[in-house]
Amino acid sequence: MTDKKITSSSSNNTGDEKDEKASFTTVADNVLKNRRSQGNKGEDASESTTTSTTRRRKDKRPAWLKVPLYFVVIAVLVRLYMRLDSVSNRDRTKTLIYNATIVNDNEMFLGSVLIEGEKIKMILHQENDQDKLSNIMADREYDKFINGTGLHLLPGVIDDQVHFREPGLTHKANIFTESRAAAAGGVTTFIEQPNTNPQTTTQELLEQKFQIAQNSSLINYSFMLGGTLTNLDEILKTNGRNVAGIKLFLGSSTGNMLVDDPKVLDDIFSKTKLLIAAHCEDEKTIRENSKIHKEKYGEDVPIRCHPDIRSAEACYLSSSYAVSLAKKHNTRLHIFHISTERETHLFDNETPLAKKRITSEVCIHHLWFSDKDYETKGAFIKWNPSVKTEQDREGLWKALLDDRLDVIATDHAPHTISEKTSSYFKAASGGPLVQHSLVAMLDFYHQGKISLEKIVEKMCHNPAIVFQIEKRGFIRKGFKADLVLVDLDDPWTVDKSNILYKCGWSPFEGHTFKSKVKKTFVNGALVYDEGEINEKVRGQRLLFERS
Repeated sequence: MTDKKITSSSSNNTGDEKDEKASFTTVADNVLKNRRSQGNKGEDASESTTTSTTRRRKDKRPAWLKVPLYFVVIAVLVRLYMRLDSVSNRDRTKTLIYNATIVNDNEMFLGSVLIEGEKIKMILHQENDQDKLSNIMADREYDKFINGTGLHLLPGVIDDQVHFREPGLTHKANIFTESRAAAAGGVTTFIEQPNTNPQTTTQELLEQKFQIAQNSSLINYSFMLGGTLTNLDEILKTNGRNVAGIKLFLGSSTGNMLVDDPKVLDDIFSKTKLLIAAHCEDEKTIRENSKIHKEKYGEDVPIRCHPDIRSAEACYLSSSYAVSLAKKHNTRLHIFHISTERETHLFDNETPLAKKRITSEVCIHHLWFSDKDYETKGAFIKWNPSVKTEQDREGLWKALLDDRLDVIATDHAPHTISEKTSSYFKAASGGPLVQHSLVAMLDFYHQGKISLEKIVEKMCHNPAIVFQIEKRGFIRKGFKADLVLVDLDDPWTVDKSNILYKCGWSPFEGHTFKSKVKKTFVNGALVYDEGEINEKVRGQRLLFERS
C-alpha cells in the first residue's frame, strides 16, 4: 500500500465546449451585423429619395437571414445543447467488474457489476447471466474491464462518526488527508462531527464545512450540526434533506461541547424532528471519579485507570437518560460508541431497523481492545468513552450479532503523537482508525466471530438505513457506485510506511492483517487502486430521504 498518485487524467471537454460556444457567438454576431447593415441601407435610401412616392425595393438578403433573430438563437442553442450532451455521454465512463464474489443484501454470489457514470447499471449473476456477460465483454463501449476473480466486492463502507479536524485543528488532520486514508481503507462515505474550531454550531459554519469538503474530500460526506446550551434556533433551521443530523455531547470530550442542562435537553428533544446523535457519559460521575483518582495519584494517574474514571456507570447513567428523553418525546435518537455490556440492554432487536426510533453504534476499538491492553498500548488507546473490560467487550459482540447494536463505526479522532504521550489528564483522547476499520473487521471474520454478510450489514447497509441516506450503502441497480474490492487472503503489516493519516501513527502498528483492500470506487470513479490514489476524484454531498 504505497502512497502514490495517479497521473493520468480524465478526458477534458473544455475545448469542444469552447468551440461550440465560439460557433454560437460567431453565428449570432453575424446575424446581428447583417440585420444592422440592411437597416442602415434602408435609412440611406430613404434619405436619398426625392419623389413623394416611395419605391418598393426587392429584398436581396439570403433566405436564412429573413428568419427572425430569436429563431436563429434558439436553433443554435439547441444544436449547442445536443453537442454538449453528446460529449457528456461519451465521457460517461463505463466499467465492468466481472467474476467477483458479491456480498450484498444478506447474500453472497459469484457475479459482475456494470457501472455507467456514477451509478450501478446492472448486476449479473454468474449462474444465470452468462450470455449477457459475454455480450457485454464484447461491447467496445466499455472503458474498463476489471477482473474480480478471487476477490470480494462489497458496498463502500459508510462511517457515521469521524472527526477530520477541519477547520482549526489541521495540525492533527484535515478533510483531504483523512478522506484519502479512508479511501485506501474501503470507506466511501463519512459523517463528520462538529467539535472543530470554530465549533459547527450555526448554519453558516456548517455550510463552510460543506464547502471545504466539496473542494477537498476524495469520498462522499456529510456533517452534523452541534447542539449547545443556546442554539436551539440554529438546530431548528437545519435542513434534514442535506444535513446528517444534530450532535449532542451529554458528556464532555475533545472540544468541550457539553450540554447537560435538563431543561435545555428537554427542549431540544421535544422540538427537534431530525435525528439526534449523542455522546453519552455522565459528567458529574466523571468529575467525581477524576477527583478521587487525582487525590490518590496527583496528576500522574496511571492510564489503566481511564475506565475507572470514564466508568461504565457514567456511560449507563447518560445513555439511559438519553433513551428516556427520546421515549418521552418520540425523538429519533442514535447513540454513538456504546462501550458497556449494561448499555446494550437499552436497545431493541425486535423492531425492523427502518422503523426503530432509537438506534445504536459500536466502534472498532471497543470490539478490538480491552482494559488489558492499556499495559502495552498506553494512552494510544485512550478514547472517550473508554475501552473497558473483557466482559464488556464480549457483551458488545453479543449485542452486535443479535442486532441490539446496529452500526459499526470508528470514531476516527486523530491527535499528534506528542498530544497522546503526555500525563493522563493532558493526554488527548481519541485515535485514527478509518484506514483500518474494514480490514480489522475482516480479521474477525477470519476468526469466525462474524460473517461477511453481517460485516456488510453493519458497516454499509445499516448506516444508510439509520441516516436515511439516498441511493447508497447497497449494491443495487440505480444506486451510486460506491464499491470496494477486497482480497481476503493477502496479508500485510501496518507500519509507518503505509499509514496515510496525517498524524502518522496507528494503534494497529505492528499488526498483520489477513485481508487487503484492492480497489475503491466512489460514484463510479476509481479512487484507490492497489496503493495508487487518484487525488483528482471528489466525493459528493449526501442527500437524505427525509421530507
